Amino acid sequence: MDIRTGDRDTAPRGSAPEALPGLFEAGGWAFAAQVAICGIFLIVFVAALDLARPVLLPVTFAFVVGWMLGPLQVRADRSGVPMLLTAISLWLLVIVVCNGLVMLLSAPVIDWVDKAPEIGRLLKERLYFLNGPWVALQDIRNAILPEDQAKSAGLDLITIVQPVLSVATPALGQVLIFFATLFFVLLGRSGLRRALVVRFDDHESRLRTLRIWNDIEHQLTSYLSVVAIINLIVGLGAAIIAFSVGLPNALAWGVLAFILNFIPYLGAVIMELILLGVGLVTFPTLTHALAAPLLYLVFTTLEGHFITPSIMGRRLTLSPLIVFLALVFWTWLWGPAGAFLAVPLLIVGLVAIHHIFPKHEPNLPG
Repeated sequence: MDIRTGDRDTAPRGSAPEALPGLFEAGGWAFAAQVAICGIFLIVFVAALDLARPVLLPVTFAFVVGWMLGPLQVRADRSGVPMLLTAISLWLLVIVVCNGLVMLLSAPVIDWVDKAPEIGRLLKERLYFLNGPWVALQDIRNAILPEDQAKSAGLDLITIVQPVLSVATPALGQVLIFFATLFFVLLGRSGLRRALVVRFDDHESRLRTLRIWNDIEHQLTSYLSVVAIINLIVGLGAAIIAFSVGLPNALAWGVLAFILNFIPYLGAVIMELILLGVGLVTFPTLTHALAAPLLYLVFTTLEGHFITPSIMGRRLTLSPLIVFLALVFWTWLWGPAGAFLAVPLLIVGLVAIHHIFPKHEPNLPG
């Protein structure tokens, strides 16, 4: 009954409110079902990526590197070089570059591992001002855990070696999968592209697939080659900074900065922390130890605001928010290796979306 007029409500009992008429219609339920199916598929897809990481990670790396080297294969093919010779040459080039980077970094790492007990003692002496907070944390731990559990929570050699072996042993298999997949990707690039194109029946779908493949190769090659040049400048600057402040192995610092700078945002932060830690061990004063991190911070700030925008241009720039979210997602899913793949996979996804869902700009009047 309407309170204002005294009339009875003529709507039948059990009918849906007029404010939500579409919710109980067939179209509304169909839309809700589609959203639920898409959500379930997304969850299952992410879970599959996580479970298949030992295989998908090196295979994805191989495809990214193969796409990046695709234009070189095209030029070699146009010059009359046999495909097998091109694939073997590029494959050996990747092996040589990876081996060179490992050799440049392995000697300093082995040296620092041998000095681990001395480094720990020096850090404890240099960071004496943190003894108070550290003692407070230990008191809190002793108050929460019984004494026998607190002792069992300490570190020993076995607890350190076991995680290292659990990571290093699968990593060797993943390296073999990467190089094997990369060789077959380079060898069968044209055949793989042709097989993907002929899967579609209509002419428009075939052209779209071919455009996606070619655009992915072009964008990845353009982006990663320009980023490699920028990172080479960053590595050279890091080597000069390390040499000028007196850090040992200046060339290794340049190589490390070159590699870490492929990770947006996090790479520079990791480099700063490593420079600070080594500076605290190497130099007698805190001021001298802060010299290299501060100089590197100034250099990377200039690089991020002036060098990179001037070299990259507007054509290759990506939204910082999208890059950060991609970095967070792939690092969470695949760890440090996912951080290196975040931007290349983002480029692949954006290229595919651009061709599958093209934008139609409206014709605005006046």
